[in-house]
Amino acid sequence: MARQIKIVRTDLELECPHLDQALRATGAKLVLLPDDVTEADLMAETRDADLILMCYTPITAKVIENTTQLKGIVKYGVGIDAIDIDAARAHKIPVVNIPEYAESTVAEGAFALMIALAKKLVPIHNAMQTDGWAWPTERWMGSDISGKTVGLVGVGKIGKSMARMAGAGFGAKVLGYNPNMPQDVMQAAGVTKCDDLQEMLAICDFVSVHCVLNDSTHHLIGSDELACMKSSAILINVSRGAIVDEKALLQALKNGVIAGAGLDVYSQEPLNQIDHPMRALFEMDNVILSPHLTFYTNDAMQRLEDETYARCMEVLEGRPVTVKSKDPRLTAQENGVVFEG
Repeated sequence: MARQIKIVRTDLELECPHLDQALRATGAKLVLLPDDVTEADLMAETRDADLILMCYTPITAKVIENTTQLKGIVKYGVGIDAIDIDAARAHKIPVVNIPEYAESTVAEGAFALMIALAKKLVPIHNAMQTDGWAWPTERWMGSDISGKTVGLVGVGKIGKSMARMAGAGFGAKVLGYNPNMPQDVMQAAGVTKCDDLQEMLAICDFVSVHCVLNDSTHHLIGSDELACMKSSAILINVSRGAIVDEKALLQALKNGVIAGAGLDVYSQEPLNQIDHPMRALFEMDNVILSPHLTFYTNDAMQRLEDETYARCMEVLEGRPVTVKSKDPRLTAQENGVVFEG
């Protein structure tokens, strides 16, 4: 009797009903694990797994080295910082992500945070709920986006979508910091390239973070960078929490170094109001908090599940896995992958 294929999907809280149904329809055994699964329990379940699907749960070297049947790791999402890719490469296990399902979706989420903060929509809504009305006093004075300067930290697919919305859509001037991207590529996306991050931050009214998290971008925006920003500036982060030094951000918000922040990501997730190091954010009316959901729309999830299923079938059928990302950590792979474009 043929051995049954085993697939382990972590982060079951992110519901993927169509994907789960399609994988079970192949005859495979699908094991779903929660976001807070321990490394020991993850190792126990993945030891004989043919395929690991993950979104946020760390896939460590210990997990990878403990496997005996593993043929591939699929990140159903974009960021790959939670996977020990060096360990996977050492064991000739291909790693792939789904980089193209939500470029405009996440940019729309970032823009929604930006416009809500610029127009003070949340505190005005709260005042309406409490008092029934708010008169046009200085407390409610908002800001235009048209004619202002928007700075992008990272100008990849999502950053370019954000540039289109802010520039062509709202008539803002768009600057970008992306050291490895040629000037002509950024110019074609409507972005003026800046070579010095602090100099760019100093002239921006809005700053939106869209770079990947790696060793060079960890705490890329720290206390020095925040101190460069205008006191009227707003920071948006929909990429990864650790790109910003969050302790420094808390102090900058408390001390009026910047005017506000819209956050969808945090170094430690989930956020909570009891013992989380960033819990003070809940008390700030110049901050909008989102639970890492800017990607979460019907349209984007359909694309995500379809693309993830396609990558899974490549792994399970023994075909090379299609890598669509340009991330050098993925393009350096030499085993079991094929590169699109």
